[in-house]
Amino acid sequence: MKGWLEPTGDVIAAIGSDGFATHLTNALNQIAAFDYCVIFGYLGSARPLDLFDTFPKMKRRIFIEDYLEGPYLLDPFYLACMTPVASGLYRMRDIAPDRFFQAEYFRSYYVQTGLAEEVGYIVELPGNAVIVISLMRAQKVFSAKEIRELKQYWPVVSTACRQHWRGLSSDFGQENGTASETILHKSVERALLRFGEGTLTPREREVVEFTLKGHSADAVGRILGISSGTVRIHRRNIYSKLQIRSQGELFSRFIKTLVNDSGDEVN
Repeated sequence: MKGWLEPTGDVIAAIGSDGFATHLTNALNQIAAFDYCVIFGYLGSARPLDLFDTFPKMKRRIFIEDYLEGPYLLDPFYLACMTPVASGLYRMRDIAPDRFFQAEYFRSYYVQTGLAEEVGYIVELPGNAVIVISLMRAQKVFSAKEIRELKQYWPVVSTACRQHWRGLSSDFGQENGTASETILHKSVERALLRFGEGTLTPREREVVEFTLKGHSADAVGRILGISSGTVRIHRRNIYSKLQIRSQGELFSRFIKTLVNDSGDEVN
Protein backbone atom coordinates (compact mmCIF):
# COMPACT_ATOMS: atom_id res chain seq x y z
CA MET A 1 0.00 0.00 0.00
CA LYS A 2 2.82 2.39 0.85
CA GLY A 3 4.05 2.37 -2.76
CA TRP A 4 0.66 3.62 -3.93
CA LEU A 5 0.64 6.79 -1.83
CA GLU A 6 2.57 9.08 -4.19
CA PRO A 7 0.74 8.07 -7.40
CA THR A 8 -2.57 8.34 -5.53
CA GLY A 9 -1.68 11.88 -4.55
CA ASP A 10 -1.00 12.64 -8.21
CA VAL A 11 -4.43 11.21 -9.15
CA ILE A 12 -6.22 13.39 -6.61
CA ALA A 13 -4.28 16.49 -7.62
CA ALA A 14 -5.11 15.89 -11.29
CA ILE A 15 -8.91 15.67 -10.88
CA GLY A 16 -10.48 18.08 -13.34
CA SER A 17 -7.34 18.36 -15.47
CA ASP A 18 -6.37 16.86 -18.83
CA GLY A 19 -3.76 14.70 -17.13
CA PHE A 20 -6.18 12.89 -14.82
CA ALA A 21 -6.54 9.68 -16.85
CA THR A 22 -2.77 9.43 -17.36
CA HIS A 23 -2.12 9.72 -13.61
CA LEU A 24 -4.88 7.21 -12.85
CA THR A 25 -3.40 4.73 -15.33
CA ASN A 26 0.06 5.20 -13.83
CA ALA A 27 -1.30 4.55 -10.34
CA LEU A 28 -3.06 1.36 -11.43
CA ASN A 29 0.09 0.21 -13.20
CA GLN A 30 1.93 0.43 -9.89
CA ILE A 31 -0.53 -2.08 -8.41
CA ALA A 32 -0.66 -4.58 -11.29
CA ALA A 33 1.31 -3.97 -14.48
CA PHE A 34 -0.65 -4.19 -17.72
CA ASP A 35 -0.01 -3.59 -21.40
CA TYR A 36 -2.90 -1.33 -22.39
CA CYS A 37 -5.60 0.73 -20.76
CA VAL A 38 -8.73 2.18 -22.33
CA ILE A 39 -11.52 4.17 -20.70
CA PHE A 40 -14.88 4.18 -22.48
CA GLY A 41 -17.88 6.25 -21.46
CA TYR A 42 -21.37 4.80 -21.93
CA LEU A 43 -24.83 6.34 -21.68
CA GLY A 44 -27.81 4.16 -22.51
CA SER A 45 -28.02 3.42 -26.22
CA ALA A 46 -25.56 6.14 -27.29
CA ARG A 47 -22.38 5.23 -29.10
CA PRO A 48 -19.52 4.94 -26.54
CA LEU A 49 -17.01 7.73 -26.06
CA ASP A 50 -13.29 6.94 -26.12
CA LEU A 51 -12.23 9.02 -23.11
CA PHE A 52 -8.64 7.80 -22.90
CA ASP A 53 -6.42 5.01 -24.15
CA THR A 54 -2.78 3.97 -24.25
CA PHE A 55 -2.84 2.00 -27.50
CA PRO A 56 -0.02 2.48 -29.99
CA LYS A 57 -1.17 3.66 -33.41
CA MET A 58 -1.07 0.16 -34.93
CA LYS A 59 -3.46 -1.15 -32.25
CA ARG A 60 -6.04 1.62 -32.40
CA ARG A 61 -7.82 0.21 -35.45
CA ILE A 62 -8.78 -3.00 -33.63
CA PHE A 63 -9.35 -1.64 -30.14
CA ILE A 64 -11.01 1.69 -30.97
CA GLU A 65 -12.03 2.18 -34.60
CA ASP A 66 -13.32 -1.33 -35.31
CA TYR A 67 -14.87 -1.62 -31.84
CA LEU A 68 -16.93 1.54 -32.29
CA GLU A 69 -18.22 0.40 -35.70
CA GLY A 70 -20.54 -2.14 -34.10
CA PRO A 71 -18.76 -4.88 -32.11
CA TYR A 72 -19.14 -2.89 -28.88
CA LEU A 73 -22.81 -3.91 -28.91
CA LEU A 74 -21.72 -7.48 -28.08
CA ASP A 75 -18.96 -6.53 -25.61
CA PRO A 76 -19.62 -8.10 -22.16
CA PHE A 77 -18.59 -4.86 -20.46
CA TYR A 78 -21.02 -2.81 -22.56
CA LEU A 79 -23.77 -5.34 -21.88
CA ALA A 80 -22.97 -5.21 -18.16
CA CYS A 81 -23.44 -1.44 -18.24
CA MET A 82 -26.80 -1.90 -19.94
CA THR A 83 -28.03 -4.51 -17.43
CA PRO A 84 -26.69 -2.88 -15.21
CA VAL A 85 -24.37 -4.63 -12.79
CA ALA A 86 -23.12 -3.12 -9.53
CA SER A 87 -20.10 -0.85 -9.78
CA GLY A 88 -16.77 -2.49 -9.05
CA LEU A 89 -13.91 -4.45 -10.59
CA TYR A 90 -14.71 -7.41 -12.86
CA ARG A 91 -12.80 -9.95 -14.89
CA MET A 92 -14.33 -10.22 -18.34
CA ARG A 93 -14.77 -13.96 -17.89
CA ASP A 94 -16.92 -13.34 -14.80
CA ILE A 95 -19.50 -11.17 -16.58
CA ALA A 96 -19.45 -12.83 -20.02
CA PRO A 97 -22.20 -15.27 -21.13
CA ASP A 98 -21.51 -18.99 -20.70
CA ARG A 99 -20.35 -19.56 -24.28
CA PHE A 100 -18.72 -16.19 -24.86
CA PHE A 101 -15.30 -17.65 -25.71
CA GLN A 102 -16.90 -19.88 -28.35
CA ALA A 103 -19.20 -17.15 -29.66
CA GLU A 104 -18.61 -15.48 -32.99
CA TYR A 105 -17.97 -12.05 -31.42
CA PHE A 106 -14.95 -13.58 -29.70
CA ARG A 107 -13.77 -15.59 -32.70
CA SER A 108 -14.38 -12.91 -35.33
CA TYR A 109 -13.44 -9.78 -33.42
CA TYR A 110 -12.06 -10.18 -29.91
CA VAL A 111 -9.44 -12.79 -30.77
CA GLN A 112 -7.81 -10.19 -33.04
CA THR A 113 -6.88 -8.14 -29.98
CA GLY A 114 -4.44 -10.85 -28.91
CA LEU A 115 -5.23 -10.31 -25.24
CA ALA A 116 -4.60 -12.88 -22.53
CA GLU A 117 -7.05 -11.14 -20.18
CA GLU A 118 -9.07 -7.98 -19.69
CA VAL A 119 -10.38 -6.69 -16.38
CA GLY A 120 -12.42 -3.56 -15.89
CA TYR A 121 -13.65 -1.12 -13.29
CA ILE A 122 -17.31 -0.26 -13.89
CA VAL A 123 -18.07 3.15 -12.39
CA GLU A 124 -21.56 4.65 -12.31
CA LEU A 125 -21.68 8.43 -12.74
CA PRO A 126 -24.33 11.12 -12.24
CA GLY A 127 -26.90 11.35 -15.02
CA ASN A 128 -26.90 7.58 -15.68
CA ALA A 129 -23.55 7.63 -17.47
CA VAL A 130 -21.10 4.80 -16.82
CA ILE A 131 -17.38 4.48 -17.47
CA VAL A 132 -15.38 1.29 -17.84
CA ILE A 133 -11.65 1.40 -17.13
CA SER A 134 -10.26 -1.64 -18.94
CA LEU A 135 -6.83 -2.99 -18.01
CA MET A 136 -5.47 -5.39 -20.63
CA ARG A 137 -2.66 -7.93 -20.66
CA ALA A 138 -1.24 -9.53 -23.77
CA GLN A 139 0.84 -12.33 -22.22
CA LYS A 140 -0.62 -13.59 -18.95
CA VAL A 141 -3.73 -13.27 -16.81
CA PHE A 142 -3.89 -11.25 -13.61
CA SER A 143 -3.08 -13.22 -10.47
CA ALA A 144 -5.53 -13.59 -7.60
CA LYS A 145 -3.28 -11.34 -5.50
CA GLU A 146 -3.28 -8.62 -8.17
CA ILE A 147 -7.06 -8.78 -8.46
CA ARG A 148 -7.39 -8.43 -4.67
CA GLU A 149 -5.11 -5.39 -4.67
CA LEU A 150 -6.93 -3.78 -7.60
CA LYS A 151 -10.19 -4.29 -5.69
CA GLN A 152 -8.65 -2.68 -2.60
CA TYR A 153 -7.95 0.40 -4.75
CA TRP A 154 -11.61 0.66 -5.75
CA PRO A 155 -12.51 3.46 -3.29
CA VAL A 156 -9.85 5.70 -4.87
CA VAL A 157 -10.88 4.81 -8.43
CA SER A 158 -14.60 5.29 -7.85
CA THR A 159 -14.38 8.54 -5.89
CA ALA A 160 -11.84 10.19 -8.18
CA CYS A 161 -13.60 9.13 -11.40
CA ARG A 162 -17.03 10.23 -10.18
CA GLN A 163 -15.60 13.61 -9.39
CA HIS A 164 -13.57 13.99 -12.59
CA TRP A 165 -16.27 12.78 -15.00
CA ARG A 166 -19.31 14.01 -13.06
CA GLY A 167 -20.56 15.93 -16.11
CA LEU A 168 -19.92 13.19 -18.67
CA SER A 169 -23.61 12.59 -19.44
CA SER A 170 -23.86 16.04 -21.04
CA ASP A 171 -21.01 15.21 -23.44
CA PHE A 172 -23.14 12.62 -25.24
CA GLY A 173 -25.70 15.23 -26.22
CA GLN A 174 -23.02 17.26 -27.99
CA GLU A 175 -22.41 14.61 -30.65
CA ASN A 176 -23.94 15.25 -34.07
CA GLY A 177 -25.62 12.08 -35.29
CA THR A 178 -25.59 10.87 -38.90
CA ALA A 179 -27.84 8.32 -40.57
CA SER A 180 -25.42 5.46 -39.89
CA GLU A 181 -24.74 6.59 -36.32
CA THR A 182 -28.47 6.51 -35.63
CA ILE A 183 -28.32 2.73 -36.03
CA LEU A 184 -25.19 2.40 -33.90
CA HIS A 185 -26.68 4.50 -31.13
CA LYS A 186 -29.52 2.05 -30.55
CA SER A 187 -29.37 -0.27 -27.58
CA VAL A 188 -28.13 -3.77 -28.26
CA GLU A 189 -31.56 -5.21 -27.51
CA ARG A 190 -33.33 -3.03 -30.06
CA ALA A 191 -30.60 -3.44 -32.69
CA LEU A 192 -30.59 -7.22 -32.37
CA LEU A 193 -34.39 -7.41 -32.43
CA ARG A 194 -34.42 -5.41 -35.69
CA PHE A 195 -32.08 -7.90 -37.33
CA GLY A 196 -34.01 -10.08 -39.79
CA GLU A 197 -37.25 -8.18 -39.27
CA GLY A 198 -39.72 -9.21 -41.94
CA THR A 199 -38.00 -12.56 -42.40
CA LEU A 200 -37.55 -13.96 -38.88
CA THR A 201 -40.27 -14.36 -36.28
CA PRO A 202 -40.02 -12.37 -33.02
CA ARG A 203 -38.94 -15.56 -31.19
CA GLU A 204 -36.27 -16.29 -33.80
CA ARG A 205 -34.91 -12.76 -33.41
CA GLU A 206 -34.71 -13.34 -29.66
CA VAL A 207 -32.72 -16.52 -30.31
CA VAL A 208 -30.38 -14.54 -32.61
CA GLU A 209 -29.90 -11.90 -29.91
CA PHE A 210 -28.81 -14.29 -27.18
CA THR A 211 -26.81 -16.48 -29.54
CA LEU A 212 -24.74 -13.52 -30.73
CA LYS A 213 -24.20 -12.40 -27.15
CA GLY A 214 -22.55 -15.75 -26.48
CA HIS A 215 -25.21 -17.81 -24.70
CA SER A 216 -25.36 -21.57 -25.23
CA ALA A 217 -28.53 -23.31 -26.41
CA ASP A 218 -29.18 -24.39 -22.82
CA ALA A 219 -28.78 -20.82 -21.54
CA VAL A 220 -30.99 -19.36 -24.29
CA GLY A 221 -33.63 -21.94 -23.40
CA ARG A 222 -33.55 -20.94 -19.73
CA ILE A 223 -33.80 -17.24 -20.61
CA LEU A 224 -36.72 -17.72 -23.02
CA GLY A 225 -38.44 -20.51 -21.09
CA ILE A 226 -38.14 -23.10 -23.84
CA SER A 227 -36.13 -26.32 -24.23
CA SER A 228 -32.59 -26.33 -25.63
CA GLY A 229 -33.87 -28.61 -28.41
CA THR A 230 -36.40 -25.98 -29.43
CA VAL A 231 -33.61 -23.38 -29.46
CA ARG A 232 -31.62 -25.57 -31.86
CA ILE A 233 -34.66 -25.95 -34.12
CA HIS A 234 -35.06 -22.16 -34.15
CA ARG A 235 -31.38 -21.81 -35.08
CA ARG A 236 -31.76 -24.20 -38.01
CA ASN A 237 -34.80 -22.25 -39.22
CA ILE A 238 -32.92 -18.95 -38.84
CA TYR A 239 -30.01 -20.21 -40.93
CA SER A 240 -32.39 -21.51 -43.58
CA LYS A 241 -34.39 -18.28 -43.81
CA LEU A 242 -31.25 -16.11 -43.97
CA GLN A 243 -29.55 -18.56 -46.35
CA ILE A 244 -26.48 -18.90 -44.17
CA ARG A 245 -24.66 -21.92 -42.76
CA SER A 246 -22.77 -20.80 -39.66
CA GLN A 247 -22.73 -18.48 -36.67
CA GLY A 248 -19.84 -16.69 -38.38
CA GLU A 249 -22.10 -15.72 -41.26
CA LEU A 250 -24.81 -14.73 -38.80
CA PHE A 251 -22.37 -12.43 -36.99
CA SER A 252 -21.20 -10.88 -40.27
CA ARG A 253 -24.77 -10.22 -41.39
CA PHE A 254 -25.56 -8.54 -38.09
CA ILE A 255 -22.48 -6.28 -38.21
CA LYS A 256 -23.29 -5.30 -41.81
CA THR A 257 -26.75 -4.29 -40.64
CA LEU A 258 -25.26 -1.98 -38.01
CA VAL A 259 -22.83 -0.22 -40.32
CA ASN A 260 -25.11 0.05 -43.36
CA ASP A 261 -25.09 3.76 -44.22
CA SER A 262 -28.57 3.68 -45.64
CA GLY A 263 -30.03 2.07 -42.54
CA ASP A 264 -31.56 -0.75 -44.59
CA GLU A 265 -32.35 -3.86 -42.59
CA VAL A 266 -31.11 -7.31 -43.51
CA ASN A 267 -34.12 -9.41 -44.52
